[in-house]
Formats: sequence, C-alpha cells, structure tokens
Amino acid sequence: MVQRWRQLPLDHALSCVPAVRSLLVDLAGDDAHLLPDLGPAVVMDQLAVLVHDAYETGGQGVVTDSLAARLVQLRRDLS
Repeated sequence: MVQRWRQLPLDHALSCVPAVRSLLVDLAGDDAHLLPDLGPAVVMDQLAVLVHDAYETGGQGVVTDSLAARLVQLRRDLS
C-alpha cells in the first residue's frame, strides 16, 4: 500500500487522506488527539506504525477482520 501511495498523483492522494485519517483515528482510540495531521507525505508512515502497534498490542478490539477489511478497502480506493 505504501508503494502505491507514493505513486499517486498529489490530487488523488489528497482525496484519499480523509479515509486514511479516519482509520488512523480509529486505531489511535483515546489517543487520537495526540495524532498530528502531517499531510499526505507522512500519513502512510503513521498508518504503518499504528497498524503494527495494533497487532502488537492486541489493538483493544480494533484488530479484527474489520481492520483487515478496512485496509483492503483503502488499498482498493488508492487504485
């Protein structure tokens, strides 16, 4: 997904940022207020870190088939 993100034209990436941010906020949970909006250049790095952390820590309920489904849908939206 990160490789595809880097290939996107800026306008398409910007149109996908809200969907990525929504997933980031869900993954961050109570700590979402600590999650800075650093723009499209960094958003995939943030997603990679939060997905890794969610799987590493058990994700407090977000690591389910729904997370995998949301990641799949996000990847499809990048096409």
